[in-house]
Amino acid sequence: MVRSGRSIADYDAVFDPVRKRRQEYSGQQAGNPAKAAQVLLQVVESERPPVHLLLGQDALKLVEERLAHFVDEVEAWEPVSLSTDFS
Repeated sequence: MVRSGRSIADYDAVFDPVRKRRQEYSGQQAGNPAKAAQVLLQVVESERPPVHLLLGQDALKLVEERLAHFVDEVEAWEPVSLSTDFS
């Protein structure tokens, strides 16, 4: 990411710590854009690309946790779900 050089001095006290943290974190993120680009090229060329593609351990963990919660909820309410059918 490239930021413009423009800065409003009145906001420096608030934004300087944000800018500093952003600069320190740059290049340290979990995701690797070059690897993601290679995967996307594979997906584009695939005969059966995925409908949903998770890139990175953070995305995978988030979705796996959500799916586990979803399964638990569905199983907990299964009797109610089945009770709505004709006998």
